[in-house]
Amino acid sequence: MPGEWLLPGLMLLPVLLAGACLVLRSPRAVALACAAGTPAAALPAAAAALLALRQGPLSSGAGWFRLDALSSLHMLVMAGVFTVAGLCGFAYFRAEIAGGHFTLKLARRYGSLWFGSFAAMLLVLISNNLGLLWVGIEASTLLTAFLICIHAAPAALEAMWKYLLMCSVGVALAFTGTLLIAASAEPAGLQGAEVMLWTNLRGAAAQLNPALIKAGFIFLAVGYGVKAGLAPMHNWLPDAHSQAPGPVSAVFSGFLLNAALYGILRCLPLVEAATGNTGWGGGILALFGLLSIAVAAALIVSQQDIKRLLAYSSVEHIGIMALGFGLGGAGAIAALFHMCCHSLAKTLAFCCAGRLGQIYGTHDMQRMARLTAAAPWLGAGLLAALLALIGAAPLALFISEFLIMKAAVDQGRLAAAAILLAGLAVVFIALLRRMIAMAWDARPDLPPRQRAHWAEILMVAASLAVLLALGMYWPPPLARLLAGAAAVLEGAP
Repeated sequence: MPGEWLLPGLMLLPVLLAGACLVLRSPRAVALACAAGTPAAALPAAAAALLALRQGPLSSGAGWFRLDALSSLHMLVMAGVFTVAGLCGFAYFRAEIAGGHFTLKLARRYGSLWFGSFAAMLLVLISNNLGLLWVGIEASTLLTAFLICIHAAPAALEAMWKYLLMCSVGVALAFTGTLLIAASAEPAGLQGAEVMLWTNLRGAAAQLNPALIKAGFIFLAVGYGVKAGLAPMHNWLPDAHSQAPGPVSAVFSGFLLNAALYGILRCLPLVEAATGNTGWGGGILALFGLLSIAVAAALIVSQQDIKRLLAYSSVEHIGIMALGFGLGGAGAIAALFHMCCHSLAKTLAFCCAGRLGQIYGTHDMQRMARLTAAAPWLGAGLLAALLALIGAAPLALFISEFLIMKAAVDQGRLAAAAILLAGLAVVFIALLRRMIAMAWDARPDLPPRQRAHWAEILMVAASLAVLLALGMYWPPPLARLLAGAAAVLEGAP
């Protein structure tokens, strides 16, 4: 049995780094701390996830903390997203420091909130107690809200308040759902804190009160769905993503949305078992997924701001994941693979878009032309990430979207397959049109050609190599990891 503090101990280094950022004496020192400290904090988290995958679920803290295949997969994704965004942040804030826009006061606030958010998301993933999971998601809301408005422009402050208000209401609804799920355990004889432990609820899932757990799951799906960016609760997302610094937008879209969706997924096997495995909970997720795909496709067409376009793309991809999870079986495995690849592609896209916005002085796509001429590595990285996000072969997201489509057809859900196909087609055409314009449209006043920082070259090259490799080959360890995580969603221990 691992030490009782093994899992909660993963949060210690991020908390210490958050405190250290408050006493560093220069903005550059904070930027370096974020760039070096993020992979240092991600390494033990990734190691714990790999240990859980090799030895089976880890448990500590009297059962309040647990790491299984599903949470381990999410933890590996989180470690990757934060590491890539941390590398990007060094180059991003180096430019702001040179321009005098990233003062010591702002840098200290940014560093402490950055590592605080990391710790909060770790808490979400290691919590076996549904109440503690809720605390982690609420903490991540409060901490990330102030990352949006590091630069206190009116639009950033408005986006921050919109995010804070909408997500706080959503998390309050999720709290109601958590209480209803706990109340549903009364017929199982669970008492005290036992009713909040996911492992206890899973073991007694067949005895849970169906009416109460159905109501609880609806509250959770809507409440955490606000934070996940599922339509029609997605309204905060485009504003927050467009106003946040590039590395923050990358973490928002690359993992914060996944963490909220994870809160719903944790309760999916409970409601399915309590309702006789009829697919009731999966149907709720599939409905939200299809709505998100349709809404995102309709709104992407008219976007002019690259970061708002990427934000609506996140709504679409979260919808694709929700549909896959709702289908279950092979669809759930494809959705988990889609989550991994979307997180990497979207992190790369936001990091490149943030730096290109600094270079061009705007995020307006009509004014961002000849990207590869002005910034070869960043321009190529953004265009390749967009190709991945529209599902172009042979990049990895093509495979996951194809598998989700196949799962829908195999299950005879032809209407769902048709909506998915139509949404993908609209997004493909809309984004491809924007990409062609940004790559080749002539513009007389191009910014001076930028030399890429080593962190940007590493970020672009490594991310694209992984996306290309996974589009052509699934390593057996990855296949086993995806199958194990999907089995947890089916009710496995």
